[in-house]
Amino acid sequence: MYQFFVDEGQIQVAEKRVIIRGTDVNHIRNVLRMKPGEEISVSNGRDGKEYRCGIMKFDEECVVCELRFIKEDNVELSSRVYLFQALPKGDKMETVIQKAVELGVYRIIPVAARRCVVKLDERKAAAKIIRWQGIAEAAAKQSKRAVVPEVASVIPFDEAVRQTSGMDVKFIPYELAEDMSRTRAVMEALKPGQEIAVFIGPEGGFEEAEIAMALANGVEPVTLGRRILRTETAGITVLSWIMYMLEV
Repeated sequence: MYQFFVDEGQIQVAEKRVIIRGTDVNHIRNVLRMKPGEEISVSNGRDGKEYRCGIMKFDEECVVCELRFIKEDNVELSSRVYLFQALPKGDKMETVIQKAVELGVYRIIPVAARRCVVKLDERKAAAKIIRWQGIAEAAAKQSKRAVVPEVASVIPFDEAVRQTSGMDVKFIPYELAEDMSRTRAVMEALKPGQEIAVFIGPEGGFEEAEIAMALANGVEPVTLGRRILRTETAGITVLSWIMYMLEV
């Protein structure tokens, strides 16, 4: 079944009607070639609910659907996971965002760490965020997420650390960290309802000063094993472990 995201105001519960506008109209009508009576799934990307609809008719600029029922079985992880991803080279960020959304991340925060090769000015960063948010929405549709994770604005490392104040669990994979049993203990201690912060470094890794700053603010260095993982692999690895521990 195809899934689409709409604004909250387009879901009219009292009238049992859902209005789909924008680029999805052309996709439904001319790409998918759907017909009245066919069923689709709609979410507003915020409340975690699935609105099951049947297509009623096609107007010039919208698709009018009948709201059949609301499914409240939550497909989201029981904890909110925040991925603080240092800017990688090339188009790796697109892969990171796509896979992180599939694995249940709640929010993705691009971080300008000191060893990042990529340097974005304000104009380029704004354009990138628009593109990255589109990738997040597409991945949310594909994986049938109930929410669309936000891709935040690019921030420096010290600001990223400050944003974790008050979060329940915070850790940072670091190549000089040792003792895999400690990493296992951190994962096994995860509980539903927590806010979890995960820091992933750039290709050159984090500087010692950044690790020290993280440690001073309660972010714990952990190892991901004996092999050095690429930045785009490290985040996927950690999020997979978290999903395994929290999925019910």
